[in-house]
Amino acid sequence: MGLTANQTRALYPAWATRFVEEREALIALDGKVGDSDLGITMSKGFAAARDAVEAAPEADIAGQMKLAGAALAKAAPSTMGTLMATGFLRGFKAQEGTTQFGTPEAARFWRAFADGVQQRGKAQVGDKTVLDVLDPIAKALEAHTGALPEALETAVTAAAEALEATRDMVAQHGKAAAFQEKSRGLADAGGTVALMLIEVMRDVVRA
Repeated sequence: MGLTANQTRALYPAWATRFVEEREALIALDGKVGDSDLGITMSKGFAAARDAVEAAPEADIAGQMKLAGAALAKAAPSTMGTLMATGFLRGFKAQEGTTQFGTPEAARFWRAFADGVQQRGKAQVGDKTVLDVLDPIAKALEAHTGALPEALETAVTAAAEALEATRDMVAQHGKAAAFQEKSRGLADAGGTVALMLIEVMRDVVRA
């Protein structure tokens, strides 16, 4: 059994709340090798996504993702906002017709999300970007044959390990790439966002 559309609706206010709580931490992290706008982008973008989904109680699982993606694109047109919007819009296409969001659907969502981010951002795994955490999330879910709560727990573990591994990488994309060796030793800011996304999904499903 998976989540119904009414249950997946709870994801969006939970994401919005998490990114408000993490706003200052993300600003500080991004400020080390970026332009310090990540916390603003995520809190603003996911507040808009929450509002868009709340305003459409008839939206199905895919429809919620489409609304969230469009709202993110409009409210947070920065690089990371655009990548997040792309992820949700690709996720929407992968979920069309879905009535239950279980492990297979979660795997399709996160794979479509990761692939969309890769194609839009032109990054590869190993470039020290959000993709270095998104891809392991998708792989963990694709490999899991059990129920959604256990699958998401496995995905969170994979994401946390992947984020830690980004500390040994040198940034190859975006503003962080200008810092090269200075980016070594720091967890990737985009990857940190990806970990937060999957943690919230796990917590909502647990609840």
